[in-house]
This record gives sequence, structure tokens and C-alpha cells, in this order.
Amino acid sequence: MKILVVGGGGREHAIAWRLSEDSERHELFCAPGNAGTAAVASNVPVGAEDVDGIVKWVRENSPDLVVVGPEAPLVKGLADAVTSIGVPVFGPVAAGARLEGSKRFAKEVMEAAGVPTAKALAFTDAAAAKAALGSFSLPVVVKADGLAAGKGVVVAETREEAERAIDDMLVNGRFGAAGAEVLLEEFLDGEECSILAMTDGRTAVLLPPSQDHKRIFDGDKGPNTGGMGAYAPAPVVEGGMLAEIKKRIIMPVVNEMSRRGVTYRGILYAGLMVTPEGGRIALSGSRVNVVEFNARFGDPETEAVLPLVGGDFAKALLHAATGRLAEGDVSVRDGASATVIIASGGYPGSYEKGKEITGLAEAAASGAVVFHCGTKEDGGRVVTSGGRVLSVTGVGATLREAVDKSYSAAAKIGFDGMYMRHDIAHRAFDRE
Repeated sequence: MKILVVGGGGREHAIAWRLSEDSERHELFCAPGNAGTAAVASNVPVGAEDVDGIVKWVRENSPDLVVVGPEAPLVKGLADAVTSIGVPVFGPVAAGARLEGSKRFAKEVMEAAGVPTAKALAFTDAAAAKAALGSFSLPVVVKADGLAAGKGVVVAETREEAERAIDDMLVNGRFGAAGAEVLLEEFLDGEECSILAMTDGRTAVLLPPSQDHKRIFDGDKGPNTGGMGAYAPAPVVEGGMLAEIKKRIIMPVVNEMSRRGVTYRGILYAGLMVTPEGGRIALSGSRVNVVEFNARFGDPETEAVLPLVGGDFAKALLHAATGRLAEGDVSVRDGASATVIIASGGYPGSYEKGKEITGLAEAAASGAVVFHCGTKEDGGRVVTSGGRVLSVTGVGATLREAVDKSYSAAAKIGFDGMYMRHDIAHRAFDRE
């Protein structure tokens, strides 16, 4: 098949790489791609959010399938525009992408579908939001309603901290239009996990559960990031929990969107909080609650999950995009996978770009897969171009083997100021 992958990060490199692993040889393109995707696909000099530019390329090149990685072009209507010219898209239309584009809308859908989630109230007025703080226990979560690049969430330990976050978003406009409305949300205590569900709007296939590491420092300390690593399968999802998640969370949302006239096709990503036995149950009365929905593959979860996905991946994506997922070829391989993010010094704050990266060939030769997140080619060199630079993924028969393989490969890579966490999958090992 001829396939265009939209995006230029580690997630898109992982998608293109997994497509290149199919038994059938596909003709792959990435827009805009990066230094890593260039090894498995042809990079197209069109930005991921340039909807008109991507539609123009699709008209001129007639791919069999378009796979959209990032959320912003989905919210802007890229899937609508491409499907309108007769090309299947793996990724929801704009009306479906609202599940990620508006946290208030997602809460409304969950309430209508009976999906367990934290109590939340939405506000556009700072004074009203502050007055409502008294109805929440501390800590309380303050969220920007719209897309804020993963940075629009504050877990406030005190009322003063919550009021500052409200002012930051509603008065000072820190996140622009994304923060013009905020949600106050009940704090959920427990362990997070991520579920990536492939759906064609009628049925769904759940990929192996994974767990992301949001904080910058070991021990889950420091500010939130876009994710410093992930592993799969996450043992916090145990026994029959995966089937229950499909029954109580994924399918009710897919069906509720259908009831609203939206056929949701692509990935429905459920960020979940699992309360331990004996822990404080949320007002929903459930041990498993939805923290958020995303309308696309997660990052870095994708880099950890896709190496465990067997079968013909392109066929599965195409069948999901055309309402025939039941015919898809999706299987899960035995073993485990772990991904370590290598970041620029200073991330998630300010950082320098253009640092030459060494050791990439040696890392790849060690048996791990090195996905490029924020890189570019510069005069024959590969240099840094983002905060999260590389995603190093190891696969093994056991999680320990996968983690060791990932860190062994990461140790061969170098650039000025590079940083990574050294405790990926620590919760799984703590369980042992």
C-alpha cells in the first residue's frame, strides 16, 4: 500500500517503522517526518498542521491510506478534508477529535454514556471558579479545557495554588484560547495507565495496556513533561480488567459518539486511574476511572506498544478507517517492551537545539529500536531539534529484559546536555 503518516515525532517514527515491518512492502511517506523516519519512509516537506498542504499532496499522490499522528490537525479537521476527496484516514473527524480538543465536551460524553470519571465543573469566570473550590477536597485538579501541549494541568495541593492556576489560565491567558475555559476536577488517587483502542466506530480492539512516566525526574519528581518513558504491558491492568475497560469505557463512548452522529474511526486513547484495593474510591464508585481521552496514538506509549502488535498492521489500520475492523489482522505478541526517552538538558523548560547526536548506529546494533522524536539532519549529521529527542525501545521475553536492553542501547548515545530517567517501569518492579 501507499501510505502517508502525518507528523514528525517519535510516535510517527514508530508508526512508520511498524508499517515497514509488515510482510508486504509498503510505499511510505511522512509529513514532515524527521531524521529517523527518513530511514523507513520518504519525508514530505509539509507541516502536520498544514491541512491545505497535506490535502494538496494527497490529491497529487493518491495514497491508499493517511494515518494522522498528532492531535492538532485532527482537531482542525484534517480527517474531514482528506476523506472528502475519497481517501481513507486513520484518525477521527473533527467532531470526534473534540474528545481531546475539549475536556468539558469529553466529560459531557462520559456522563451521557455512564462512563466512570472524576467529578468536574467548568468555568470561564475566575471568580466563579475560585468560589467553587470549596466544593472540592484537596488536592484539586485545575485543567485548561483545550489543547495545551500536555501542560495545561495543575494538581493543586492548596487552595492558594489552585487560585493561582485559575488566574494563570483565565486572567493571564497563559494557554491562550485553550485556557479560556477551565475545569475544576476531583483528584483521583491511584496508578495511571494508558489504553490504546483501535476502533472503526462500531467495534474496538484494545492494544496492550501501557504506563507512561510524566515527571521529569526519577521517583516521579519534578514538573510534568510530554512523557519520559513507557512500558507495556502494564501489570496494573490485571485479570479481566481489560475486557471490563472495553465494556464499561471504550464501547460506551464509541456508541455515544455514534448516537450523536459521529462515526469515530482511529485510536481512542483512554488515560485511566486505577485505585488500589482499599484505596479511596472516587465519587463515581469505580476503581477504574477515566482521567482523559485522547484522539490519537499516545507518545511515548506508541513506541512501547507497537513492537508488541503483530499481524498486518497496515491492513488493520485500513480496515479501521473504512469501517471493517472486524476483518482486521490485529494480534498481540508475547513478551514486554520498554521505552526510555532521551531529552535535551533543561526540558521541559528552555533548552538548546542543534546538538550533534553520536552513537545512533551502535545503539541500533545492540538490538533496541531508536525512534527519533526531535531530530533533524544537518550537513550529514543528526542533531537535536526538540525537547524530547530520542525514544529508545527494547523488547524482551520479560519486562526486566526489555528495560535492560533499552538502557543498554541508550548508554551508547551521546549529545551535549542529554538527560534521561533511570527508573522506567519502577512501579511494575515494585509490585514484584
